[in-house]
Amino acid sequence: MSKMLHLINKSPFDRNNLDSCLRLAAAGSSVLLIEDGVYGAMSKASSAGAVSKRMEDLTFYVLGPDVSARGLDDTPLIDGINVVDYGGFVDLVAEHDVAQSWL
Repeated sequence: MSKMLHLINKSPFDRNNLDSCLRLAAAGSSVLLIEDGVYGAMSKASSAGAVSKRMEDLTFYVLGPDVSARGLDDTPLIDGINVVDYGGFVDLVAEHDVAQSWL
């Protein structure tokens, strides 16, 4: 089975793409929250419980510069989410066989 990286760039408050990803992503996949998708990484987000439940079989990342750009540096993230920079984003894409953008 190929190693998949799921990219979420829309806010979970506006779209249901994070919920759809969490429901359909295969175990062993990774999820990277970018752009407005970073709101889904916040510990107080409505999606926090669903994200936490999938941490047993998915690896979660959030793009740090996008968190900063939205003024969220002091907002707690869901425990277990890894913060990456742009270089880490590139590394994740290179490490996975397939990247799936959830639009």
